[in-house]
Amino acid sequence: MTSHPFKNIAIGVAFSPNLKANLHEAARLSLLFNAKLSLIHVGEESEEKRNRVEKCLLTFKNQSLDYSIDFKSGTPVDVILNHIDNKNIDLIILGALQQENILTYYLGSIARKITRAAACSILLLIKPSVERQVCQHIVVNGLKDDHTPETVQMAFFVANALQTQRLTIVEEIKESELSIKVDDDASLRKANLQREKIRRQEDARVDRILDQIPENYKSDISIEKQPIFGTRGYSIGHFAQISRADLLVMNAPGKMNFWDRLFPHDIEYILTELPTDVLIIR
Repeated sequence: MTSHPFKNIAIGVAFSPNLKANLHEAARLSLLFNAKLSLIHVGEESEEKRNRVEKCLLTFKNQSLDYSIDFKSGTPVDVILNHIDNKNIDLIILGALQQENILTYYLGSIARKITRAAACSILLLIKPSVERQVCQHIVVNGLKDDHTPETVQMAFFVANALQTQRLTIVEEIKESELSIKVDDDASLRKANLQREKIRRQEDARVDRILDQIPENYKSDISIEKQPIFGTRGYSIGHFAQISRADLLVMNAPGKMNFWDRLFPHDIEYILTELPTDVLIIR
């Protein structure tokens, strides 16, 4: 497990009412992760814009924040994606709407277009804050997937950096894995036994992942496992919402097309209605 996965962090700078809050969140994370911060604004450079950014970051400059500001012309998605590649960005921070309307969902907001195409991890912020809000609870997907062990490891890295007290690994299990059709008491008992067997198998798989996490990352945090039968993406999003998680950590989506968004799966449920801040690991 790498002890320094985020060396270069970037944030897209928009001169909106959330400018100061977004910059403060990005600067705090850069200091906590001991990373360089790269700011990219899509638009013409001006002394006024640069001064506004510098003023927002003054407190963090005094804490030795290592950062740079770039101004580029072009379409926002293309400029930010090129910036990610050219600057070897490990994590891009984006402000995002908590809920998309149907038109935005199909056409794709800037944040969601970047999420689907970026070659790095993405942090979607729905409620950025000027003052630091303690991250008390992180939920991370524990589904059966080749990328899950790395995602869980990254969740522990973030939890350690943020001094999070509680981390829950959600094992999303498809209802289709239950092979027994329930139509009477006997079949219900068989189905319940099969559910329990699947839960034990999933717990054992997650335990093997946890065995690979360094002990110092696990010693000061409450670790929970939560198996859930249901639709992947929707189930974990609902759990993160009702458990009042401060951060949801997910595997990055594979390559998606228009039909994937017509018939949502996994991460698309999360992107449609963000339950909390979401970190997508790629």
